[in-house]
Amino acid sequence: MDANGKAEPREAIAEAAAVLNCARTELARRIVGQAGMLDGLLMALIAGGHILLEGVPGLAKTLAVRSLAEITALQFKRIQFTPDLLPADITGTLMWEQNTGRFTVRRGPVFANLILADEINRAPAKVQSALLEAMEERQVTIGETTYPLPDPFLVLATQNPIEHEGTYPLPEAQLDRFLLKLLIRYPRPDEEARIVEQQAAGEDGGAFPPLTPVLDPVRREILRAAARTVRVDPRITGYLVSIAAATRPPLSKGQAFASPRSGEGERRQDREGLYRYIAFGASPRSSIALYRCCRIRALFEGRSFVTPEDVKAAALPVLRHRIVLSYEAEADGLDADGVISRILALVPSP
Repeated sequence: MDANGKAEPREAIAEAAAVLNCARTELARRIVGQAGMLDGLLMALIAGGHILLEGVPGLAKTLAVRSLAEITALQFKRIQFTPDLLPADITGTLMWEQNTGRFTVRRGPVFANLILADEINRAPAKVQSALLEAMEERQVTIGETTYPLPDPFLVLATQNPIEHEGTYPLPEAQLDRFLLKLLIRYPRPDEEARIVEQQAAGEDGGAFPPLTPVLDPVRREILRAAARTVRVDPRITGYLVSIAAATRPPLSKGQAFASPRSGEGERRQDREGLYRYIAFGASPRSSIALYRCCRIRALFEGRSFVTPEDVKAAALPVLRHRIVLSYEAEADGLDADGVISRILALVPSP
């Protein structure tokens, strides 16, 4: 402890590591594998950001979100997005009371701590715009009155990457509000065998076992306070800003990859070839998100300082939904992760 009674950075990191291990252990009682998804959910909880989960049906996306709500004991609401959904179905509306002769506010399901926006890309633009105010401003306007949303407030949205009929692609302005985009992969064969055995045991013994709320408000504050103690060297800050700037072809020409090292000519040639795949780059909001997430990743690793490897590990989930690829990238079979990986290889690390 220091003179003000606050924990020293090492003590805060050690305490946070114990809390994180407890949370991971509790989630693992219900979710087999998917360590990247679970760490991403915990990262968003600590950072107070929203998450977009993309994966085919049956990969435990909904179950993971429900489990997170259970171990935090936060108020949880699920909204199934459909083409006929209206903004009032999410935010709420004014109801006329015949007895009193007045309008009363009927709050929608968005007034909760954790919102599962299931298949968010199935809702039309009006519904998505109604959710945008809630995600960015943490408030909802009903009639002429604005109501604050509870704290914390996280939107955990899912979408199916293989089914596009009857869907509405999310606008870039809304995608930019998501802190992370997590790609949920198929489990390994051994993990899938455990899932089958777990499900068979559930059929004999009932539903999934209840989880213990190990992330109460005190423990969540321990994690947030520990993340704030993680040091970020100015060179690391410059590095992550260079990565974000490298996704913007009109702004980063001749700057993003400047380096006194040998091979600069080859690097410039690779850069010019890469830019033809990018239509629009990431906004400064991505640099802020990358800064926050690399500190939390260092916390996950039990370190009190950020390394270039933390930045590289956080770059994919932070940036993959924030860059718009050109038609040429699609024609060449290059996705956002491929472009980001090339950028990471070209930007010199400190």
